[in-house]
Amino acid sequence: PPKTSIGHIHLKVSDLDRALEFYRDLMGFELTTMYGDQAAFLSAGGYHHHIGLNTWHSKGGSPAPQGSPGLYHTAFLYPSRKDL
Repeated sequence: PPKTSIGHIHLKVSDLDRALEFYRDLMGFELTTMYGDQAAFLSAGGYHHHIGLNTWHSKGGSPAPQGSPGLYHTAFLYPSRKDL
């Protein structure tokens, strides 16, 4: 519907540090909260979190087999290429 937006997404990850290196260090999202070594929440523009990363039931796991259902694609829109 008009004016609808996505508030946040939670991703199960196998390695929280590696996920933080990507979303925080490379993509530039701000770390807002950590739950020990199990979960992290990241934001852009001061929102409580746009991305939740957690290792609950997935720490050390391997990627899903090819052809498995799941998130296929997502896009992050930056003001300009140099902002990335």
